[in-house]
Amino acid sequence: MRCILALDQGTTSSRAIVFDETGAIRGSAQQEFRQIFPQPGWVEHDATEIWATQSGVMHEALAKAGVTARDVAAIGITNQRETTVVWDRATGRPLANAIVWQDRRTAAFCDSLRAAGKAQLIADRTGLVIDAYFSGTKLKWLLDSIPGARDRARRGELAFGTIDSWLVYQLSDGKTHVTDASNASRTLLYDIRRGEWDDELLALFDVPREVLPRVVDSSGVCAETLLDGVRVPIAGIAGDQQAALFGQACLAPGLAKNTYGTGCFLLLNTGVNAVASQNNLVTTVAWKRGARIDYALEGSVFIGGAVVQWLRDGLQVIRTAADVEALAASVPDNGGVYFVPAFTGLGAPHWDPHARGSIFGLTRGATAGHLARAALESIAFQSADVLDAMQKDSGTTLSELRVDGGATANDLLMQIQADVLGVPVVRPQVLETTALGAAYLAGLAVGYWKSDDDIARNWRVDRRFEPNEAAGGTARERWHEAVTRAKRWAQSD
Repeated sequence: MRCILALDQGTTSSRAIVFDETGAIRGSAQQEFRQIFPQPGWVEHDATEIWATQSGVMHEALAKAGVTARDVAAIGITNQRETTVVWDRATGRPLANAIVWQDRRTAAFCDSLRAAGKAQLIADRTGLVIDAYFSGTKLKWLLDSIPGARDRARRGELAFGTIDSWLVYQLSDGKTHVTDASNASRTLLYDIRRGEWDDELLALFDVPREVLPRVVDSSGVCAETLLDGVRVPIAGIAGDQQAALFGQACLAPGLAKNTYGTGCFLLLNTGVNAVASQNNLVTTVAWKRGARIDYALEGSVFIGGAVVQWLRDGLQVIRTAADVEALAASVPDNGGVYFVPAFTGLGAPHWDPHARGSIFGLTRGATAGHLARAALESIAFQSADVLDAMQKDSGTTLSELRVDGGATANDLLMQIQADVLGVPVVRPQVLETTALGAAYLAGLAVGYWKSDDDIARNWRVDRRFEPNEAAGGTARERWHEAVTRAKRWAQSD
């Protein structure tokens, strides 16, 4: 059986999935890795641990699928975006822990860029807002903080990359230093319309060009790896949310998906038009294939499924993430409790790095069930705020929202989301659309799939959640009040 191997390197775990030509999963493996919190607002990963877990699950998935490296037509990679690694080209070793996309340590630098009037320049070139979320500020921090790093970077001794670059470098035994256009578009250093690194932005961030990866197509052979003695092409790369958009077969303008992972990420395909947002969304490269670049409008919610993780690990009110559904369903409503999970600030459409997690409306009658329900509602409310902004920017009224990611297995959350949005929420049969998108991009590059029509035919509905007209009221107004009170909590004097 010929197959495609997708490597899905996420924020909390590394995963590998083997797909067949119908887009069905033949084998998968997953392993969590450490989350490192050196200071409040700081989030780090050990990049060597990321590679070790990703390498391990890659072999495990093949074994579970009952295939060997000779059966793998190509490898596709998708990754947590913006997470930043700097490593020594000679040894392949990171100079420091990776700075994760959730990390807020560069918020003050972002404030200074805004104060210096750089917001419009950055928006025009990159499609992004100035925020600590994106990797350019993290790279600058590393070059500033590691003694001698910037000089070594100028001499070509160091390499910068997001996690896709790090994995390709390791898989190719240090021979290939690349990123794809979708990941490059998240750095604050890449001109998304010209499709190249921008000298003016590199100067603004004091980043030497020599440290940067070469930008390649999202679908196309860019490297090869020796897998169990067999040379296998690496033929697809895309940031996780762009990969999910592709995996959901949102291949035409006007189609949108929301991924419910550690965060929530809503993307709307805008085709070859890079739509400039007027409502605090970002414009991003969806994928580059040959001479054509497709774009998307995106709204990023920093804390989605991670709020359930916090209930499990921080408060220990549930034993497993799956337990949250039954706990939330144990009460008929939120009991007046509203939970703003701004643990690492607020993303779109607020972009407040100084907001912090807050719970409002607690009374003696509040229970763990009310808190669990408020946590699920916070995911739905944040996504609805993004969708409102997206519809204003695009002039498009969505008729449905395609959804994916681990949290979509939670039927209660999906029903709450449909009720809040007032449109059907559509869950596909294959929820691992991030990995599937990476597989599709790789498979198309080597002829495993022949055309986009093959991709569209593979997409199948598992369940449609129709909105309940009775589920309206003042809930969103109260939510917005809670968000307002959570903002600027950590603002320095």
